[in-house]
Parts: sequence; structure tokens; C-alpha cells
Amino acid sequence: MTVQRTEEASEDYRGIDAWSSADVLAAIVASQRRAVAAVEAAVPALAAAGEAIADRLRLGGRLIYAGAGSSGLLAQVDALELPGTYGIPADRVPVLLAGGQAALFTIPGDAEDDGDQAERDVEALRPSAADALVAISASGRTPYAVAALRRAAALGALTVGIACNAGTPLLEEADHAVLLATPPEVVAGSTRMNAGTAQKCALNMLSTLIGIRLGHVHDGLMVNLHADNDKLRRRALGIVARAAGVSEEAAAAALEAGAGNVKTAILLCAGAGSPREARDLLERRGGTVRAALAELAALTELAAKSSKAG
Repeated sequence: MTVQRTEEASEDYRGIDAWSSADVLAAIVASQRRAVAAVEAAVPALAAAGEAIADRLRLGGRLIYAGAGSSGLLAQVDALELPGTYGIPADRVPVLLAGGQAALFTIPGDAEDDGDQAERDVEALRPSAADALVAISASGRTPYAVAALRRAAALGALTVGIACNAGTPLLEEADHAVLLATPPEVVAGSTRMNAGTAQKCALNMLSTLIGIRLGHVHDGLMVNLHADNDKLRRRALGIVARAAGVSEEAAAAALEAGAGNVKTAILLCAGAGSPREARDLLERRGGTVRAALAELAALTELAAKSSKAG
């Protein structure tokens, strides 16, 4: 039987248990660099998947993650960040984790083999063509992840498979296949390492692209963040000041007038006459700050010309 790349024991690490601690750690760092480099080849696939997912979220659909073990936990971490970072409601990014929420504390070994449970978990969410499901598995064969992807596809959802072995069911059956061809692990089969690093990198890329395409990033700033603590309120203040080119005092006043909404505050600083006008501009422009600012500038210029003509 052919050994999968993620299970391969590399000759590079023969005798590692007798190496110095510094040499062990240096080998791990070098291996991790190769894992991140492996993600570069997946950029076209990730770009296509991100665009397709953003299209569905823009129209009210959901981004559903499914995975087991380390892969599922990485998906859970990514999903938890999206409400605060990009203002995407938590119910729009559900996570199906083998073993359920208990797996956040203790990973049950046999839960990843339960494809029937994966099907039930997917069915409970009642996905449709409006939704996208991203299934993640280092091996590409994990029964829970594969069954979740298959059931979601049968119900009409867009499917994305992320795996580290080519020619596996998760990639062959997905609408968008993302192969992360990571090198063999320093500790054979310990896919929380190279495979996990590459998966985390890919998820960061995918969700960040989605946030950008949804209009939640402007000039590298998270303009749709949910500021629910002191750190994020300070961040929101800095974002408005920088994006609008105004003082922090002016930014604070705009945030207060705009009920804490960063996008609204930026447009108020740019000359929108009221929070309602700012919100209307954003709605017409799909929530994209750059497009709303362009329309506001055009309207301001038109008003100035009309005033002169009058």
C-alpha cells in the first residue's frame, strides 16, 4: 500500500531523538518554512474558492466549516475570529466539529470515523445552494470531513475541500479542491505540525480574502470590526482617523454620531450630511467604503457645480 505523504517517515529525521535540542528545533523551523511555502501553489485554488464563498455570503448565505481533530480545531479558530474582525454574524459561520463542542477540550479518537454523524450534522443546518461548506482534513480521507462534504454537495451547497494529499476523496469530490502539498512531518503522522501550519495559513488567506471581497477591509484596515471591548474601541478610533485623515477627536465624534459603526463614521468624516446619508451610500455601494467615498465625492462635486451655476 502506498504511504500517504502526511504519514511518510522521512529519512531526514532519522536519529532525531539523539540530536541536540537546538538541532531538533532548527529542523522543525526549516520544515515549517517548507510547509508555508507549499501553500503558495494553492493560491489560484484558494482565490477561486474565496470569490465563490464571498458571492454566497454577500447574498445572505453561510460559510460552514467541517473537520475533525486538529483540522477541525483550526477551522473553529478561524470561524471564531470572523465576527469580531469583519463583523460577520456568528450564525453565518457555523462549524461542524467531529465529536461536537466537547472536542474543544478532549479530542475523541473515534469521532473522526463517524461519517453518519457528519451527515446528520450537515442536515441539521439544512444547507442549500445559498451556502458554502469548507471541509478540512490533512489526509483528505477523514470519514467525518468527507461525509460532510458529500452530504452538503447533495443538498446543493458549494463545496471546498482542503487536504494535504493528492488524489483523495475530499479533493476529488469538492467543487473547489485546495491541495496543500506539505513535506513529511518531523514526527511522522503528527499532522498538527506541517499540515496544521499550512492549513492555518490557507484558512487565514481564505477568510481574509472573503472579508476583503465583502467590503470589510479598506486600505488594509478592518472597517467592519465589532468593537466590543476597550482594545477594539481604541482600534476603531484609529481606523476612522487614519482612513478619513482626521484627528482622533473628529473620529471619536463621528463614531458617536454613527453609533460606533466604523464605515458610517468614515463617511461622516468625509462629508456625509448625516448617519442616514452615510448608511444609504454604503447600502447602494454594497458596503464598500471605497465605492461609497467615490460616490460621496462625486455628489459633493456636483453640488458645488450646481451652486456655482446658480
